[in-house]
Amino acid sequence: MSNQSELAQLAGVFSGSALSNRNVIINGAMIVDQRNGGAAYTLSGSAAFSADRFKVWGNVSSGSTVQVVSDAPSGFTKSIKLTVGTGATPASTEYGRVFSAIEGYNWAQMRWGFSDAKDVTLSFWVKSSVTGTFGVGFTSGLDYYYVSSYTVNSASTWEYKTVTVSGLTSGGTTQFPINNTVGAGLIFDLGEGSSRSNTLNTWTQDGTYSKYGLTGGVKILATSGATWQLTGVQLEIGDTATPFEHRSYGDELARCQRYFQRYEPLQLKGTMATGSNFGRNGAILPVEMRSTPTITLTSIGTSGHNQLYDGIATYTFTGTIGGNYSNSKIVELDGTVTTSTTGGRPAIWYNNSAYKTRFDLSAEL
Repeated sequence: MSNQSELAQLAGVFSGSALSNRNVIINGAMIVDQRNGGAAYTLSGSAAFSADRFKVWGNVSSGSTVQVVSDAPSGFTKSIKLTVGTGATPASTEYGRVFSAIEGYNWAQMRWGFSDAKDVTLSFWVKSSVTGTFGVGFTSGLDYYYVSSYTVNSASTWEYKTVTVSGLTSGGTTQFPINNTVGAGLIFDLGEGSSRSNTLNTWTQDGTYSKYGLTGGVKILATSGATWQLTGVQLEIGDTATPFEHRSYGDELARCQRYFQRYEPLQLKGTMATGSNFGRNGAILPVEMRSTPTITLTSIGTSGHNQLYDGIATYTFTGTIGGNYSNSKIVELDGTVTTSTTGGRPAIWYNNSAYKTRFDLSAEL
C-alpha cells in the first residue's frame, strides 16, 4: 500500500467515516453486467444500462457503441467503454451522459437539502482519447443541478480523479426524498447541449431542462472515433477520497438485484394453482426489490415454449403470460395452458431444449 493510500485511510478513520459501506455508488467497479454480458450496444437517445446501475444515452453522434470491457487500471478488472462513431457537436437541447441514480434511503446520510448537509467526495478512474476539461455533475431527486469538472491530462491513459462538493442546504425532502425513489444522481457529461449545461460549481434549479453538462467543457461525442472509459467510481461523505471499497461479486450482484434481476433460461420453482386450462406459478425472489417489478418475458430463438411440469404431467402455455399478484418479494406468472391443471402440486416452470425464454424483473430508478 502506498503512503498516499495509508494517509487517506487514516484521514477517513479520524474524520468519523465508516470503514465499510462508505461508497453509495453500486457497482462502481463495473463488474456486474446482467443485461449485456460484455456485449456492445449502440448508443441512442433512450436510456440503456451498460454495467448495472450505470445508464448511458445520447442523441448526438451516430453509430457510437458502449460496452463493459476488460481494460482497467491496476486493482480493477472492468470498465465502461464508449466508442464514438460519427461525432457531432451537440445542438442546444441534445444530450449525452452516463447516469447513476442513488436511492433516497442510501443518500439520506448525506443530509443534502438540510442545514447540516455534508461535503461529499467523488473519486474515479477515467481514460479518454481526448484531453481537456470535462463535466461531472450531481442532481437532486427533482430539479436541482450542480456541475463540477475534472481534467484529462494525457490521452488514452488511465488517470485517477477526485472531486469534492459541498451539499445543498435547502430543498429538504422535496428535492432529496428519503424513500425508495431517486434521492440524488451522479452524471458524467458526454455531450450535453448548451441548454442542458451549467456554470461551473453552481447549484441551478430548472424545471424545463436537466442541467447535467459543463458549459464550455469537452463533449466527447463531438469527436469521431474518440473513446472514453470509466471505472472505480466511489462517492462518500467527507472532503477526502479514501481507497476504493471493493466488494465481492456476490455482494455487488445482490445490491444490483434490488433494481434488476435476469433469469435465462427461465426455471421458476413454485406451487401450481388450480384452474381449468390455467397455470399459475410463483416464487420468492432471492433479493427483495426496490418496488413491485415490471416483468418482461423475451423469447430467444424461433419462439417461446414455456411449460409447467408437476412431476406427473407437462402443461404448455399457449397465450400471453402475465405477472398478477407480484410484489417486491415474490413473483407470480399466470397463463392459459393446453390442458386442465391440478392445483396444489409443486411445479417447475421451464423451457425445453429447443426454445428459451429470458425472464427480466425491473424495479429501476
